[in-house]
Amino acid sequence: MIILQWIRFVFAALLMLWGLLTLFATAVGLFRFDYVMNRIHAATKCDTFGVLLIFSSLAIISGFGIATIKLLLIIMFLWIANPVSGHLIAHLEAATNSRIREKCEVIRNDTD
Repeated sequence: MIILQWIRFVFAALLMLWGLLTLFATAVGLFRFDYVMNRIHAATKCDTFGVLLIFSSLAIISGFGIATIKLLLIIMFLWIANPVSGHLIAHLEAATNSRIREKCEVIRNDTD
């Protein structure tokens, strides 16, 4: 029984470390990239994956119960909210930046 607890702890610790490294990559991407579209991409992709790994680790540590269900609901919410918010910020940047053609290839849709 103790061996199973150690296996669960080691697996959760590895997920936590992987999640922290992913969030560190997010921070590096936010400071390294100079354009907002690149920053949004780094933030939404890595942040969403890092949060999934960390909350999965917390769910494994807490065992199966109401706390695990709450963590899974938070993961589902963040997996929906992060990409949508990134898309909205990118759409706002594309709509308001008059010099966007200097940094991005813009394909205009005439139906909008």
